[in-house]
Amino acid sequence: QTLLQGIILLPLRAICITLILLLAWLSASIATFCQPGRGFLPLKGWRRRMIQTALSGLTRTAYFVMGFQVKVKGKVASPPEAPIFVAAPHSSFFDAIICALTGMPSIVSRAENLSTPVFGTILSSLQPVAVSRQDPDSRKNTVAEITRRALSRGQWPQVI
Repeated sequence: QTLLQGIILLPLRAICITLILLLAWLSASIATFCQPGRGFLPLKGWRRRMIQTALSGLTRTAYFVMGFQVKVKGKVASPPEAPIFVAAPHSSFFDAIICALTGMPSIVSRAENLSTPVFGTILSSLQPVAVSRQDPDSRKNTVAEITRRALSRGQWPQVI
């Protein structure tokens, strides 16, 4: 009986996750379309709210479809309380759960990830701090950018 459930559930889950991914890509594309100051200025107004609500909800839905049920105990720190949010060990796709639960903060990511089809558009909408592994000054520039965003008094979202 469990084999039969797997034969039915696996394709159904794959289809649902694909649809959720496409909706996330569409939401990210709309929110960043003709964005002023692309990457250098924070998203504001409806663009930021769209990323926070649509992508957060779609990410939670995707994890639910995959069979994960996440419950938060306690209170998530707000951006003024904690402009930098540290998540460890930062080694798996479970980091996306943290992003969804904290309102889709900016993240630190490899610059190469931004050119990935579909995922790159979604990642760009989070306004990541891009780290270039080829640039010898990248580490110093990354620290400076994280500091600049943390000291922006809430103009930029939290950095995770």
